[in-house]
Amino acid sequence: MLPCALPRGRGPASGLAGCGSRAGLQAACRIRSAGVGAAGGGSRRQRLNTVQCTGAAVEAPAVEEADEPAPQELEGLEEPSLGPDVLNRSYYPKGVDTEKKGKLWYIIDAEGQILGRLATLVATYARGKHLPTFTPSMNMGAFVIVVNADKVVVSGKKYTDKKYWRHSNGRPGKWKEETFKNLQQRIPERIVEKAVKGMLPKNRLGREVFRQIKVYSGPGHPHQAQQPIDITNRINAKRADINLVVPQS
Repeated sequence: MLPCALPRGRGPASGLAGCGSRAGLQAACRIRSAGVGAAGGGSRRQRLNTVQCTGAAVEAPAVEEADEPAPQELEGLEEPSLGPDVLNRSYYPKGVDTEKKGKLWYIIDAEGQILGRLATLVATYARGKHLPTFTPSMNMGAFVIVVNADKVVVSGKKYTDKKYWRHSNGRPGKWKEETFKNLQQRIPERIVEKAVKGMLPKNRLGREVFRQIKVYSGPGHPHQAQQPIDITNRINAKRADINLVVPQS
């Protein structure tokens, strides 16, 4: 049998007997030769996408490719700068704006304060929502100190009915239940911490912000050197009446 290569897809040779017979083989080769000569050799896709009839290799004409520049020629070239983005004027804080050494310190006295309103103020200042430069994806908040956490109050019957749950993994039956009254006598700091943590994002940013909250059961704290600002009177104040303190950059 004579070797022949047929183009893939539909063509004038699709209705012939194919490469199985000698007559079909010769007819297909004549049709292909005439088509290649008339079209000037055909396209590169037609020359490469061929079907081999007899198993003999059919070599396609060599195609010249453009020479690529040597790596030494590209060393001195630099991409042209597009310049500043004049259309995007949105403010976005930088890493310098979130450094701990530039954060302010606040203190709140929890004696006689409602737990929910106290936790709201703590979470607001810890997140930085009181600042005009607040950005949800950045830690723009400050350090917040809460003292007298053992004297926080709740409304209604929450003092006896509100419950807290905890459990330890690895063994069934380790689920513990505790009322607000018992937890306040045992670990009063945990009541404020759990209330504030529920108002923070549940991700890595929320865990970072939570570490900026310092809760103490008594009136004392070890952060006098930071000179915290007392904001206890802002718990029940209107937002329009609050004088915002913006940290100096």
